[in-house]
Amino acid sequence: MNVLGDILSLTIIFTVPLLLVALGGMFSERSGVVNIALEGIMVIGALVSFLYMSKIRDSAFAAATPVLATLTGVAVAAVAGMVFALLLAFASIHLKADQTIGGTALNMFAPAFAILLTWTIQGQGQTAIYTPPWARISPTVFGADLQNLNFFQRVFLKEFFITTPLAIFILILVIIVLYKTKFGLRLRSCGEHPQAADSVGVNVYFMRYAGVGISGLLGGIGGFAYALAAGAGFSATVSGYGFLALAVMIFGNWKPLRIVGAASLFAFFKVISAMATAIPFLPSFQKISGGEYIYLMVPYVVTMIVLAFTSKRSRAPKASGIPYDKGAR
Repeated sequence: MNVLGDILSLTIIFTVPLLLVALGGMFSERSGVVNIALEGIMVIGALVSFLYMSKIRDSAFAAATPVLATLTGVAVAAVAGMVFALLLAFASIHLKADQTIGGTALNMFAPAFAILLTWTIQGQGQTAIYTPPWARISPTVFGADLQNLNFFQRVFLKEFFITTPLAIFILILVIIVLYKTKFGLRLRSCGEHPQAADSVGVNVYFMRYAGVGISGLLGGIGGFAYALAAGAGFSATVSGYGFLALAVMIFGNWKPLRIVGAASLFAFFKVISAMATAIPFLPSFQKISGGEYIYLMVPYVVTMIVLAFTSKRSRAPKASGIPYDKGAR
């Protein structure tokens, strides 16, 4: 039962960044801009926020209010991700550049910039930025005994970060904004038929900038959440999680509640691949050369299989990826 509890606990932790980043990608594509720069946005969000966290690591502010200190790290990640995403927005919307090429360029730039900036600040070869101990909320805060956790406590409290309840709040807010507000209706209309939206007075350019900006905000927070979930800290990579988030968004058919289920599924296989040696009924592949890498491939193999079987039923916003020309009808 302990192993099962640990698997479920880590699944929740790794679902959070996938969910946040996929929701961000959904906002961008719902507005009409394909954002494949989610990987780079996650890297930049995690980089800037962890550099900030390292600066306040031993401060009185962090010691007195660790939750508030972590929330300020979330805010820094959100701002960094949004600013970085607006580079894609400017190229795709204002300059009408190819959105795929622009996103690829940002994905290539982000990890190189992360290494360069980290080395400049911390010294040559010091790539890792370690997680402050106060960023993780101990089960003792909730009155639990660390040495005697029951199944519920092991699942929900053993690995607990402020990003988990924050992700639930953001999910609810996203559903309300997307389906219950004028902003959400206008955003969706710009991704389906921007000319029609423009004809009734909707500023398509502004809505697309807003969609990409929100995707950067959520992607930055997702990068921060991934770096927390990864354990020791941030090391200039998010291990392909941005691309997994794209798959989650497509599998979730650009709908928030379906994205939750897809994120949970992919996170579960991610955890299984990491904990395979601790699960007794799984084969070890010890006699196979390189067998230790087989389970590490599982999340990505599952991604390809799921997309192969579901892509035909997926329906992306009709105008997604098409630069808007105000003079076209």
